[in-house]
Amino acid sequence: MTFDTVLVANRGEIACRIIRTLRARGIRSVAVYSDADRDAVHVSLADAAVRLGGAAPADSYLNVEAVLAAAARTGAQAIHPGYGFLSENQAFAQACADAGIVFIGPSVHALNVMGDKIRSKNHVAGYGVPIIPGVAKPGLSNEQLIKAAVDVGYPLLIKPSAGGGGKGMHVVERAEDLPATLVTARRVAQSAFGDDTLLLERLVATPRHIEVQVLADDHGAVIHLGERECSLQRRHQKVIEEAPSPLLDEVTRARIGEAACAAARSVGYSGAGTVEFLVSAAAPDEFFFMEMNTRLQVEHPVTEMVTGLDLVDWQLRIAAGETLTLAQTDICLTGHAIEARVYAENPERGFLPTTGTVLQLHEATGEGVRVDSSLARGLAIASHYDPMLAKVIAWAPTRLEALTRLDRALADTVVLGVQTNTEYLRLLLADADVRAGRLDTGLIERKLPDLEFRGADEHVLAATALFLHGRMGTGFDVGNANGVWTRPSGWRAGSPRPVRYSLGVSATESVEVRVLGEPGAASVSIGDGVAVTAGLAPVAGRSGSFSVDYDGQTRVFAMNQSGARVHIGSDGFSHELRHRSRAEQLAEHLVSRDRVPGAASPDVRSPMPGTVIAVHAATGDTVTVGQTLLVVEAMKMEHKLVAATAGRVTVNLKTGDLVALDEIVATISTPETIPDKEEPA
Repeated sequence: MTFDTVLVANRGEIACRIIRTLRARGIRSVAVYSDADRDAVHVSLADAAVRLGGAAPADSYLNVEAVLAAAARTGAQAIHPGYGFLSENQAFAQACADAGIVFIGPSVHALNVMGDKIRSKNHVAGYGVPIIPGVAKPGLSNEQLIKAAVDVGYPLLIKPSAGGGGKGMHVVERAEDLPATLVTARRVAQSAFGDDTLLLERLVATPRHIEVQVLADDHGAVIHLGERECSLQRRHQKVIEEAPSPLLDEVTRARIGEAACAAARSVGYSGAGTVEFLVSAAAPDEFFFMEMNTRLQVEHPVTEMVTGLDLVDWQLRIAAGETLTLAQTDICLTGHAIEARVYAENPERGFLPTTGTVLQLHEATGEGVRVDSSLARGLAIASHYDPMLAKVIAWAPTRLEALTRLDRALADTVVLGVQTNTEYLRLLLADADVRAGRLDTGLIERKLPDLEFRGADEHVLAATALFLHGRMGTGFDVGNANGVWTRPSGWRAGSPRPVRYSLGVSATESVEVRVLGEPGAASVSIGDGVAVTAGLAPVAGRSGSFSVDYDGQTRVFAMNQSGARVHIGSDGFSHELRHRSRAEQLAEHLVSRDRVPGAASPDVRSPMPGTVIAVHAATGDTVTVGQTLLVVEAMKMEHKLVAATAGRVTVNLKTGDLVALDEIVATISTPETIPDKEEPA
């Protein structure tokens, strides 16, 4: 069988990545999109595109009928589901078979067995695959789990059987904490997955997450392509992945690879899949099966870079019925590859998701560097989907060289208009334990409190003010005899007067910067500081980049403006500063005059852009400190907005409204500021 047309039932960077392989093979590609993704990169990259429905995943990328209708309409013989959405959906795979369309993935049987943690663990144990000691039986009550926990031992881990991505996991250190935690775990599992079945596992000390890539065809051949180290995780979500693992020796690599192949053979697996293992850092020769991901993984590029294989190409060939022409002895791991996930999120605000429009973009290039991305200048990043924007991958002959190359690639990455985690990724790569390969799944959580993010220092503030200063003069005829009155030089008939810029560095803090002279040759004073020499000049051949001299030091920044907000970035660091108008400054001054110094702000602001999904207070209600007023949702994350002070609340929004970052969603009038009611006449 050969495929003439393949539909890609996904979006974002993975859709772009699959389409590129389809184009390389001369196969016609069909993209699908939601209303929110009409102008997305994957849509323009494909040979054809079909609208599925509204922005909500249930109306578009999870709509089985719409996806199948798009395949029929375009003559697609096969559907590649990517990862996420419908990639591990048994009903979708069956629907494809019923419609005579090839599902590029494993059989419905494999999806069924491996799609449930309890079933998969019990199944592979019968094929010699080591599993973590625990209790994995369906239908056990809380009382039965409490009794079984005695044999499992503490500390232990509660996991939802139907879950994925670490959601709903709970660590229990003591027996007396188990009953209450089971109640919470069941509630979360039911809410998230529609199934409250739980399992218990022994908690492995200093665990490392190591997964093995397998390839299998429909003719019985199964091989592995080595392992990936995925221990750098935050809240059970992978952040940085690498291949091979710095922990394993060749003997253990062969053993864990064969265990992965045994798991794949046990279900007659076909295609590309990943078997995940938990390995104790203290005993790296012991490994335990966790689960099998019956799809392509986000981190598959690191395997491709050390093996030289195109996994999507092999998925297509195997789905078309071809025989796997590779033997295990043909697989050789060359060098080292490391991947970092770039997310639309703000690490300084608890990694809350961010939105915006990409105003400026530069993606890294160079020897050994690969970027899988769906970004483009002008692209709107909305709150409907997962916040991952791109993956930056680096290969080098050694691990330390790969780390250094990846760090340089992240430093060269510029995304203005949307806050990303790039600086946070660079901080992780610079950590001594990470560089030494001393990894475990709890490392990030331990290190995070000590990570120091760069704020808007004086050089950044000066650059922003000079940038605004230069834009003030844009469009004026400097050769005009009257130009001296219109250019922002500060010239006066008497003493020169600096131009003042009030720059908001947060929702409630601002810094005044004064500029005297032309942007290219000025004096700048910040706050109460003395004036220093400064200047700004465009960088030749790099649109949107400026060389900024400040007090004898020169740095290069990428800068762009959207309304009152200036976006500035350098070396992976980016910041958003708001140019506050005089009217704003005056209004804020009037509001703050009567506020008691040190008192909590009466304004309740949203720490992230998103959609209001619940309103728990109405205008006029009396609220207490810590009371939930609204709930905002963005990119699969919910955030409760609570009252910081007691008083009478005014709520500005309703369910379904969109909110911007730092938007005031409610205001609380304290007893001191509530007007007295008039006495009746």
